[in-house]
This record gives sequence, C-alpha cells and structure tokens, in this order.
Amino acid sequence: MKWRISLHTLIILFFIFTATMSFARDYIIFSISQDLPMDDSEVKPKKNFYINMGIQQGIKEGSLLDVYRVISRLDPYENKKRYNYKVKIGEVKILHVEEQSSIASTITLNTGEAHPLFEIKNLMIGDHVDVKLK
Repeated sequence: MKWRISLHTLIILFFIFTATMSFARDYIIFSISQDLPMDDSEVKPKKNFYINMGIQQGIKEGSLLDVYRVISRLDPYENKKRYNYKVKIGEVKILHVEEQSSIASTITLNTGEAHPLFEIKNLMIGDHVDVKLK
C-alpha cells in the first residue's frame, strides 16, 4: 500500500511539471527610454527598448527581433465576437544582452500604405517580440 501511494504521487508530480513546461511565455517590450532633444535640430531621438528575452532564450548582441502588436476589434454584427490580429510593426536589433533581458534599438517601422494603420506609430510597452526568422 505504501508503494502504491508514492507511485501515484510521482505520477501526479510528473504531470504537473510537464504541464507547466508546455505553456509558452510571451516576450514583450517592458520598458522604453529615450533621449530628450535639447533643440529642434535633433529630428529623431534615440530610443532603447527593454525586452524580457536574453541569453537563456538564445539571444545575443546583434540579433534581430520582429515586433508585433496585438490589435483587438469587436464585431458588433456577429454576436459581438472579438477578433485579435497579431500584426508585425517593425524590427529591433539587440545592443546589450543579459541572462533574461536585453536592450534593443529600432531597425525598421512598418508604416505607409502597404501596412495597417496603428494608433501609436512607434513601438510601445506591451508589444510582442519574436526571433526574426530568415
């Protein structure tokens, strides 16, 4: 009887640990810092984007990451169904990397007629990041 209880306990623990490993983690921009322009001659101030992705996730200096924004819209005509769109809004390049976080700067922003309209026309806190696939 004692053997049977410990076997059941081991099986339950095994399923608990394997279930938690299967959940995917969202990697996002969690903070932004930027230069403050002192006069009008500085057209575009430099921005640093802080990302919760680092060496443990395979990131190194010079890595390129795609940045996505989730746009959620409600369809009032079909039982108020909500649609979520994961739209690529740009790319960043890693400048500095730590174990579980990194600092990046903007490489490209997807703006113009060929891309969807965004309310905020820049990267922002909460945008999702993924490793750029070639």
